[in-house]
Amino acid sequence: YLGHPLHKLASGELRRSGAIALVDTQPAAGNNPISESEADRVRGVIDHHPQYEGTENVAFSDIRPGIGATSTIITEYIQAADLELSPALATALFYGIETDTMGLGRGASADDAAAYFYLHPLIDTEALADIQRAQLPAAYFQSLRRALDNSHLYDGLAVSYVGEMSYPDLAAEIADLLLRLEGVRWVLSLGKYKDSLILAARSRSRRGGSGRLVRSIVAGRGTAGGHGVMAGGQVVLEGLDPEAVAAELTRLALAHLKIPEDTPGEPLLDDS
Repeated sequence: YLGHPLHKLASGELRRSGAIALVDTQPAAGNNPISESEADRVRGVIDHHPQYEGTENVAFSDIRPGIGATSTIITEYIQAADLELSPALATALFYGIETDTMGLGRGASADDAAAYFYLHPLIDTEALADIQRAQLPAAYFQSLRRALDNSHLYDGLAVSYVGEMSYPDLAAEIADLLLRLEGVRWVLSLGKYKDSLILAARSRSRRGGSGRLVRSIVAGRGTAGGHGVMAGGQVVLEGLDPEAVAAELTRLALAHLKIPEDTPGEPLLDDS
């Protein structure tokens, strides 16, 4: 929609590259293709997630967990350098803040608001509208139906097993949707993507705790990170049954939230 020549990074390109800069991720985050052997080639990191172990060894890092969107940090760099913003880039940065903070309504700081309103007059409003109402493939709605069919409620906690996912962000989209359900205070959404089980957690609590929840249940099994009201993680399956792993992580989530393990999960949808 923005006419920008973006393309997926191939592993061969990564091997041939020299210095690497990571934006909105970190070497040990687990959501990028940087292996341990390649981590020493990372020269710069800009991220709004809490700092991972090893990031302190990068030559340049700007880690700001108090910011709601990495797009805000990039916008501040552009402002500081007095660079001219094209409508396409302004729209991309604006949309990044819009989605990460849900229109400044989730985990947004004063810096996010300042960047948001700085960018707004510069955006391509037609392109933004096209992005926000982009058409979705039938597979998306099939996954949505499966996720809702596999959603259960445990005393304020909604757990959804999405199953096989065509893209990893689907778990987070389902988590955001279920957080709107009346009576729900916590959401844990899980789905299989390639050889990993992807997790997304959400909280309505003003004190947050999503990051602690995910780190607690993933501990020793994979990677996790996030903020107070939203967090994510992944567990490499290595041949394990994804449903069995999801069931174990659900059990650990119940324990972390002090919900009795024998609490029956009430199906979200009536079979009738």
